[in-house]
Amino acid sequence: MNPIQEHWQFIVSLGSIVVVDLALSGDNAVVIAAAAKSLAPNLRKRALIAGAACAVITLVVAAVFATRLLHVRFLQLVGGIAILWIAVNLFREEPAQESSAARVAGFWKAMWFIIVADVTMSTDNILATAALAQGNLKLLMFGLGISIPIVVFASGLLAALMDKYPVIVYIGAALLGRVAGQMIMTDAFMEQMFAPSATLRYAAEAAGAAGVLVVGWWLKARARRMKTV
Repeated sequence: MNPIQEHWQFIVSLGSIVVVDLALSGDNAVVIAAAAKSLAPNLRKRALIAGAACAVITLVVAAVFATRLLHVRFLQLVGGIAILWIAVNLFREEPAQESSAARVAGFWKAMWFIIVADVTMSTDNILATAALAQGNLKLLMFGLGISIPIVVFASGLLAALMDKYPVIVYIGAALLGRVAGQMIMTDAFMEQMFAPSATLRYAAEAAGAAGVLVVGWWLKARARRMKTV
């Protein structure tokens, strides 16, 4: 292959990776926005940037073992449970964090959830990007690096919209519940033990979305009752 062909192949591959990142990063943005929603505005921005950056760095390392990730038992199961926890916590009314220690603890808690959830739910991104990079590590790292500003912008916008429009909290929570159900049912352990059918997977996704909304409604109702007591 001559240099011109290599140049154009690089450009085409890079463009394809960007398109894939845009198409597959929606769920990741919702997770990051949900995890950072309870933070103060100044800490929220830091968590969005640092969480997305750490997750992408981890994804670059994980891309080397992309095909093996699909066979790691309990990886997606743990990620699905973490996402369920994030979705439910969208409905909790967090108390104001006055002390610096409380703010720091909240920041690192959000960071942990962002990294765990983002990495475990990004197997599709890893596989697609690794396939498009065709073993070119520079292209792989550059392509995944581009997803940082994309995810940070999208998650920051979603977090702001969740503050302004409460209905988006319910939509985001239902989406996270669906993603969690999908991840749990496609975990290597679940696949080996139960071999779930497509119908069962769809049922798990629906149950995840509905379950999160029911628990969220109950938390909201309990908070209102406690305020009136």
